[in-house]
Amino acid sequence: MHLVPATILSAAVTILAVLLYFYILMLVGRMRSKHDIKAPAVTGNLEFERAYRVQMNTIENVVMFLPLLWIATIYFHSIGWLAPLFGLVWIVGRFLYMTGYMADAGKRSTGFLISGLALVGLLILSIIGVVNAWLAVNAV
Repeated sequence: MHLVPATILSAAVTILAVLLYFYILMLVGRMRSKHDIKAPAVTGNLEFERAYRVQMNTIENVVMFLPLLWIATIYFHSIGWLAPLFGLVWIVGRFLYMTGYMADAGKRSTGFLISGLALVGLLILSIIGVVNAWLAVNAV
């Protein structure tokens, strides 16, 4: 049985994350147009403001997500598909965050929790992988 390398899986997850972000960008643009919110304004309608917060919060998360995904992919080798799996879970969490937040700001928690737990998982894999690599390089 041929296994897909973790790097290909993580590359696919990265592409999916970028596609989700493009969708969020388009959502903000649609809401800006729908509610006639002229740039650079970021307030004026609750639906637009929720879409904008989804975009900003996703940007805040991507800054942690992408480096952790790739550090875990490169250095954590025990279960190669685990880093891309956490990446996929992060995307699902972000999607649930977006749909929940757009319905009602109070409904964003489940998606936020899922994506947050995926980040913690990637952080743990990254730490384990880098420590193991460090120990291997510095073995006496």
